[in-house]
Amino acid sequence: MDGARTERTWSLPGIDLHGWETGFGVPLIMLHGITSNGRGWDPVADKLAPRFHGVALDQRGHGRSGKPAGACYGRDDFAGDVIALIEALDAGPAVIAGHSLGARNALAAGAMRPDLVSAVIAIEFTPFIEDEVMDTLDARVGGGDRDFASLDEIRNYLGNRYKMMPADAIERRARFGYEQDGNGVYRPLADGAAMAATSTGLREDIETALRDIRIPTLLVRGALSALVSAAAFERACALRPDLPTAIVADADHYVSEEQPAETAALIDDFVTAHNIDS
Repeated sequence: MDGARTERTWSLPGIDLHGWETGFGVPLIMLHGITSNGRGWDPVADKLAPRFHGVALDQRGHGRSGKPAGACYGRDDFAGDVIALIEALDAGPAVIAGHSLGARNALAAGAMRPDLVSAVIAIEFTPFIEDEVMDTLDARVGGGDRDFASLDEIRNYLGNRYKMMPADAIERRARFGYEQDGNGVYRPLADGAAMAATSTGLREDIETALRDIRIPTLLVRGALSALVSAAAFERACALRPDLPTAIVADADHYVSEEQPAETAALIDDFVTAHNIDS
């Protein structure tokens, strides 16, 4: 137990998933990006706890969740995990809020099982992301698979890597994204091979899911994002002009960690607008 946060592990078919539960009310699954873990959602989950039963998940290959070997880090693998978790919680239909990798997985799950997903808030992932952007992401993800001598070295590394991220978000990434081995060396909890496969899998089709999704869906972009360009976002909006959108000022790609209060408000307001309750 961490304050009002309960740490859990769910044994699902083929994988154990680790995460944290907060609050009571509307079921809300929170899915992190490729370089983060479930604890990145802490400030958002805390703000929403009075109204939402939040589950912030370490997705497969990340944090303390299972890291199976092989070709199992594609779109449908991640979406299947979310669907299995909702079924295991007996909490459906649930709202899914996802950032980056998590947004892709939320869209896929929402299109796949609208009976189990009541709404999707997709932050900072759309179809039409340019190939050169994905190439940069591959290199960035691979560069994080390295050793560190101390937590301070990790904090400095992360602070230089994520220029707009507040100090408390950097601290959560340092504390909950790494572990020390028997030789005193710190390594990422995320598995390097799994991260490489996950990054490759982000190139899979998500246009079909966005075109086909029929549950309430909100598309969110950080105004300064280097991942979802203005052009990619405009193309996604043109594909589904019926879907509401939001642009978050003073945020780059890492919207939910850089602007948690606005992120929480977007989720709360969107759920209210669609009369979704527990």
